Amino acid sequence: MAAVDYIYPWDGLIARFKFRGEPGWAGPMAALLLRNPEAVALLQTCDLTVPVPLTPARLASRGYNQSWELAKALRRAAPNASGRHNNTLPDALVRLGEVPDQHSLTREQRMRNLQGVFAAHPLRTAQLAGTHVLLVDDVTTTGATLHSAAQALLQAGAQHVSALVFARTASD
Repeated sequence: MAAVDYIYPWDGLIARFKFRGEPGWAGPMAALLLRNPEAVALLQTCDLTVPVPLTPARLASRGYNQSWELAKALRRAAPNASGRHNNTLPDALVRLGEVPDQHSLTREQRMRNLQGVFAAHPLRTAQLAGTHVLLVDDVTTTGATLHSAAQALLQAGAQHVSALVFARTASD
């Protein structure tokens, strides 16, 4: 589920949020996402909220994980966001190794590029078992990142994975 299509003016806003050190955009982005009653329902019914992780090198260079910032803003802004026993687990997933940037790759190359890139943190697998996980990211283009991250969560024992993103590439 996404709030907006990844087009003007949203692409510029996302670039500021992601690459120009402006994590404060997470709050307004969360507010737009929460205009959708289905997004609110997801936050109310999922057991865990998990942001898509960055590599340690990217986190160090950026200074923050934009997906984690968005997940925190969603939890703060969502009505009754605590759901049944909803927790946000920023370290439920880890990113293994560096891979080439996705932006210049085809969908098939992106899927191959991300195979085995995500894994559940060994200390979090017990918390993931049997849960409905809400995976949060800023943008999805082909769905390769979300798919790979969801597979890692399911392999760790999550029962169901849903995804919430601020923007998605418009379908043709």
